[in-house]
Amino acid sequence: MGVLGFLLEVVDVIHEGKGPAAQALQAMEANPYEMFKTQVRLAGQKLGLPADLLKIIETPERVLEVSVPVKMDDGRIEVFLGYRVQHSSARGPCKGGIRYHPAVTVDEVKALAGWMTLKCAVVDIPFGGGKGGIVCDPAGLSEGELERLTRRYTAMILPLIGPSRDIPAPDVNTNAKIMNWFMDTATVLRGEPMYAIVTGKDVAVGGARGRREATGRGVMIVTQEVLARLGKDLRGATVAVQGFGNVGSVAALLLHQAGAKVVGVADISGGLYHPSGLNIPELVEHVARSPRHVIAGYAAPGVVPIPAEEVLTLDVDVLIPAALEGQITERNAPRIKAQVIVEGANGPTTPEADVILEERGCIVVPDILANAGGVVVSYFEWVQNLQYFFWDEAETTARLAQIMRRAFQDVWNLAQAEKVSLRIAAQMLALARVAEAIRLRGLFP
Repeated sequence: MGVLGFLLEVVDVIHEGKGPAAQALQAMEANPYEMFKTQVRLAGQKLGLPADLLKIIETPERVLEVSVPVKMDDGRIEVFLGYRVQHSSARGPCKGGIRYHPAVTVDEVKALAGWMTLKCAVVDIPFGGGKGGIVCDPAGLSEGELERLTRRYTAMILPLIGPSRDIPAPDVNTNAKIMNWFMDTATVLRGEPMYAIVTGKDVAVGGARGRREATGRGVMIVTQEVLARLGKDLRGATVAVQGFGNVGSVAALLLHQAGAKVVGVADISGGLYHPSGLNIPELVEHVARSPRHVIAGYAAPGVVPIPAEEVLTLDVDVLIPAALEGQITERNAPRIKAQVIVEGANGPTTPEADVILEERGCIVVPDILANAGGVVVSYFEWVQNLQYFFWDEAETTARLAQIMRRAFQDVWNLAQAEKVSLRIAAQMLALARVAEAIRLRGLFP
C-alpha cells in the first residue's frame, strides 16, 4: 500500500468513526504532537526503518516544565507556566525557538521540537531539535514585566541549556530584545560571556546580520525554486500570505520586490485583498507604526477588508501560511485554490488536509524545508559567536541561498525518484540522516 493509500484509509476510519483508532485520529488533528508522530511513522515506514528506532526518534529526550513567578507592576505576584523540550541531540546540540503565547501547551512544544530536529536534518546543519514556550499573553504585559518574565524563565531553564547543549532563539511573540535579555541573564549567572547561548540577538550584542529576515527570505527562495520546477516565473505570480509577523511580512516584502503580486494578507486582526496586488512596503510601514503591530486600520484605494480565514482560499498561484499550526484542515482544504503552498509556519497543514491537497494536485513545500532559513542563519550566528568572527550581510545571504537551494534540490529529487510528496520526501531525507546518526553512535549503555 502506498503512502497516499494509507492516508486515504486513515480518512475513511475517521469519517466512519470506528473504535479507539478513530478517536485517536480525530484527536490528532487538534494535537500537533500526534501530527508529528504520525508524520514520523509514515515516512519511517516508507524508508523501512524499524519500529523501535522510530520510537526513539518520535520521543523527546527531555521535557522540562517550570513555574515562572514574576512580580507585576502593581506589586502582585503572577506565576506563569513555561516549558523547554530537547527532542534530539543525535546530530548536535538542540536548537529551537521560544514562544510566548496563551495557547502554548506541552504537546505543542514537543511537536515543534521534533519538527526542529527534522528541519535541521533536512538542511543538513549540525543541530538537533529543541523548543520552548511560556503560557502568557505578551500583549498584556508591560516591558518591565516582559523583561522580568524572560530573565526568570532563563534562570529556570539555564541548567539544561548552553552553547554546546541547547541554543534557544526567537519564535512567536519573541524577538531580538528578548534574546538580548536571555543572553545577558545567562552571562550574569554564569559569570562569563555567553553570546553563543542564544541566537536571534541584535547585531550589537553578537547577532548575525540578516537573521531577522532569514526565515522569510528562505520562504521566498523556495517559492522561487518550486515555481521554476513548474516552469513558472516568480515575477507576476499571485500570492496570498496568512500571518503578517516577522516571517509573513518579510516573505511578502521580498516576494513583492522580486515582482510577485501579493494580493491578500491576513493576521489576527483581519484580512486585506487587492486583486492587482497590495502595496507591501506601505503595509509593512503601517504595521510597524501600529500600536499592536497589526494590519487593522490600513486603507488604500482598491484594498478590500476580508475575513482573515478567506485569505487561505483566495484564487492565487501561491499560498503561504505563516501563522500558527493547524490552519489548513479537512474543512477548508477542499476550498483552497492555490496550486502551490509554501509553509512559512510550523505544522500549518493537518495530515487529513494533506491527503485532500495531494488528491487535488496541490504541491506543498513542507515547513521543515520552507521555513528553515531561520535556523540556518541561527547556525551562522552560533558559529560566529563561538569564533568571535563576524560576517557581513551579503555573505550571510549568499550562504543561506546556497543551503536552501541545495536542500530544495535534494528534496525535489527524492520526491521525483520515490514518487512521493515533497513533505514525505523531506521527512524521509531528514529521518534517514537522524537514523544514521543514531545508528553510528549506538545506544548507551
